[in-house]
Amino acid sequence: MSESQLGRTGAIAMALGGMIGGGIYAVFGVVARLTGPATWAAFVLAGAVAACAAYSFNALNSVVEDGGGSVTFVQAFVGNHTAAGMVGWTLLFGYVGSMAMYASAFAEFTVGFAVVPGSLAGFSLRPAVAVLAVAGFVGLNLLGAQTTGTTEVALVVAKVAILLAFGVVGLVFLGVWDPQPVETGVGELAGTGPVMAAAVSFVAFQGWQLLFYDQDSIEDPVSTVRESVYVSIPIAVLVYVLVAVVTVNVAPQALQESPHVALAKAAERMLGPVGLSAVGYVVVSLSALLSTGSAINATLFSSAHFSKGLLSEDLLPDRIGDADADGVPTRTVLALGAVTAAFAAYGGLGAVTSFASLAFIAVFGVVSAIAFSERDRDAVNPVPPALGLVGAAGFFPLLFYHLYRAERGTFWLVLVLAVVVLGLELLYFERDLVEEEAAKLESLV
Repeated sequence: MSESQLGRTGAIAMALGGMIGGGIYAVFGVVARLTGPATWAAFVLAGAVAACAAYSFNALNSVVEDGGGSVTFVQAFVGNHTAAGMVGWTLLFGYVGSMAMYASAFAEFTVGFAVVPGSLAGFSLRPAVAVLAVAGFVGLNLLGAQTTGTTEVALVVAKVAILLAFGVVGLVFLGVWDPQPVETGVGELAGTGPVMAAAVSFVAFQGWQLLFYDQDSIEDPVSTVRESVYVSIPIAVLVYVLVAVVTVNVAPQALQESPHVALAKAAERMLGPVGLSAVGYVVVSLSALLSTGSAINATLFSSAHFSKGLLSEDLLPDRIGDADADGVPTRTVLALGAVTAAFAAYGGLGAVTSFASLAFIAVFGVVSAIAFSERDRDAVNPVPPALGLVGAAGFFPLLFYHLYRAERGTFWLVLVLAVVVLGLELLYFERDLVEEEAAKLESLV
C-alpha cells in the first residue's frame, strides 16, 4: 500500500476526526443525564485533562529518537518489553472497540432516515450497514495516506462547520426567537456530578493521540504533531461546549427520552420559527454520518500505523502483517477491519466501549507518570504531567463506579473482558516462560 505524507491540515483533520466522532452523539446523552445543565463543564474538565496528557506525549516525543507513542515511551523509559506489549494490545483493543461504536452509530443514523428501510425480508439492516461502512473505509485506507487524509479533511470541515452553525443558531434561538434564561448549571459545579460526567466523557477526547502512531506518514512529524494536537483539542472542546449548552436548553426532554437523536430534535425545534424544522433534522443527521464516518476513517488509519509499529517491535504475530511493507501492510488493514466489522455487526457494544474508555484513561495516566518521572529534562515541565496523572487517576475509579451503579451488567462484562485481554497478553508475551514451565510439568508427569 503506497502513500504520501500528510501535511499540517491533514494532521489536524485526523486529530479532530478522532475526537468529534460518534462520541458527540453516543456519549453526550449519558453525560447530560449525569450532570444536566453543567454538561459543558464536564467537557471542559475532560478536555483540560486530555490537554495535560497531550503535553506529556509531546514532551516525551521530542526527546525520544525518531519520536513515538505510548508503547515507545514505555520501552524507552521503563525498559519492559512485556509491559510495552500489553499497553500496545490494550490500546489496539480500545481502537477496535471505538471503531465498532462509530460504525454502529453510523448505521443507526442511516436507518433513521425515512427513505431507508429499517429491515429487509424480516432482517434488520443495521448490522449490514455497519459492516458496509467499515468495508468502505477499509477500501479508502488501502488507497494510501494522501487519499485518506484528503477525505478526512473534507469530512471534518463539513461536520465541524455544521456543529458550529448548530451552536450559533441555537444561541440566537435562545436569545431572540424563544427568549429564556440560559441554564448553565453553575450551582452544580461544586458537586461531584460534573467530575463523574467528565470521566464518562473522556473517551470523546482520545482521538488526538492517534497522530503519534502516524508519524512516518506526516511531514516534519514532531512539530506538526505538536501543533496539530494543541490546535485540535481546543476546537473539540469549543464544539462540545457549544453543542452542550444549546442542546441542554433547547431539547432537554429529548436528551432524557432519545439521547441519540437529541441534537437532531434540537435543530428541528430551532429552525421551526422559519419553517425549516425538517431541514434542521436532516442536516444534523447528515452531520452525524459525517462525524461517525470520519471517526472510523481516522481511527482505522492510525490504528493500522500503530499495528505496523507493534509488528516492527515483534509485539504482534507476523501473520497479521509485514513490518517491512511499503506503507501499512494490507493484511493489517483488512484484519482490523474484519474484527471491527464483527463487533459492529454483533451489537451490544456497551462493555467493549467502556473497556476502551478505561484503557485510554489508563494509558494516558501511564504516559503522564512517565513524563513526570522525566521532569529533570529541560523539555519537560512537571506541572502538566502531574495534572494529567491526577486527572487520569481520578477518572479511572469514577468510571468504574458509574458502571457499577448505573450499568451493573456492563460493569461485570468489562471485568471479564479485562481478565480475558490481560490473560491473552500475558500468554503471548510470556509464552517462552509458559512453554518452559509446561515442559517441566510434563516431564514430572
